[in-house]
Amino acid sequence: MNFEDFTEITRRRYEYALGIDTRDFELLRSIFTNDITMDFEDYSGQPSSTLKAEDWVAGCRVLFTGLDSTQHVMSNPIVDINGERAQCRMYMKAEHFFQNNQGSPDFALGGYYVDQLEKVNGKWLVNAVTLKILWNRGNRHIMSMAAELGARRMKDVP
Repeated sequence: MNFEDFTEITRRRYEYALGIDTRDFELLRSIFTNDITMDFEDYSGQPSSTLKAEDWVAGCRVLFTGLDSTQHVMSNPIVDINGERAQCRMYMKAEHFFQNNQGSPDFALGGYYVDQLEKVNGKWLVNAVTLKILWNRGNRHIMSMAAELGARRMKDVP
């Protein structure tokens, strides 16, 4: 493995966090292949699914537009490269904030991501993500409240 590949592969995960936290959904979309497999079963209870990256980012836009703020912290990358394919495992801590009158305004998750990447036209892109949750704390209900608000806000945008 060379340093340039390691740097680019880990950068995709950092761009994921930055795209979500700054609501830069073009940046978020840019890290993925056209078709992606997302496995958030540890969080949602729903099995993994394969979908268009645009559709997944559109769903993120609704949720994260509703939240007041978020901060995703990534650390301890472990990268394995096999030709034009790679895997990156990285610890994560995700803080979510939403002021409300139904409990605590924050919800946090800790765990790790396992990303599968492939080299497309010379650039490493993510084609699959698995989120493994090790712990959570706070008011999980803010996530559904924020998604509802985000959906309303998206309807108001021409």
